[in-house]
Amino acid sequence: MYRSGFVNIIGRPNAGKSTLMNALVGERMSIITAKPQTTRHRIFGILTGEDFQIVFSDTPGAIQEPHYRMQEMMNRYINTSFEDADVMLYLVDAQEEYNEDDMLIGKLRHFKFPLYLVFNKIDAVSTERLQETEAQLRRWIKPEKVFQISALEGTGVPDLLAAIVAELPEGPQYYPDDQLTDRNERFFVSEIIREQILEQYHQEIPYSVEIEIESFEETETKDGAELARISAIIYVSRKTQKPIIIGKGGAAIKELGSKARERMEDFLQRKVFLELHVKIREDWRDDDSALKQFGYER
Repeated sequence: MYRSGFVNIIGRPNAGKSTLMNALVGERMSIITAKPQTTRHRIFGILTGEDFQIVFSDTPGAIQEPHYRMQEMMNRYINTSFEDADVMLYLVDAQEEYNEDDMLIGKLRHFKFPLYLVFNKIDAVSTERLQETEAQLRRWIKPEKVFQISALEGTGVPDLLAAIVAELPEGPQYYPDDQLTDRNERFFVSEIIREQILEQYHQEIPYSVEIEIESFEETETKDGAELARISAIIYVSRKTQKPIIIGKGGAAIKELGSKARERMEDFLQRKVFLELHVKIREDWRDDDSALKQFGYER
């Protein structure tokens, strides 16, 4: 019997959803940084075995009180994940405290498909703390199974994967054997640039930028090696942010470009020539036309 289905991962910002999906799929499908609200879009990661196919969905972290239209759209991706899940993974940061008023807990109360409660970062808390949090959450939601994992270290991930495969319904293969995601290379290239901005800049800057790939050309170097020529625009939401991105004498954007290029070459497995430009798109996070341009109504 061939099994297939959609397994959606939800949780608070920085709970480790992207890290978990990458651990399950075995590829770096989503950007991972230590900052919350890293994932902005819904991303599919596809794992195909001999007799099964799982379509994992990494969603943005649930934002209890959105301050921008962008954040409202990010929450909308989470709502969609409740409509098409064969199995739901509610990822909980074992270090955090939870309460009955959390947006996701309210939604999970009425979820009728298999729900797995997954405690992440278990190496950072005591067994007693885990037991207390599990007992508390069980009063509010009714998980079918509970797992304790460290997505970063891989602890407990094989057991979780085995349970998911056993839970899948009988179904067809949705994607070819060698397809790992629903997103194209342009998307991941833009995510790599945003990842490096999150790592390099501080305070509001990383959350005020959006990336657009202006051009992506496949060509060759003089010695015949594969080369990707990429031109990208970094949009900022205020005039004062542009000189911060560029830095004194262009030093900051030069460092950004160098690190992003290295990551792209590792991801694309070929040489990359990268050009970065900075433009101002004031208040783009509340601009419907800008959000559509940046793919938030996908």
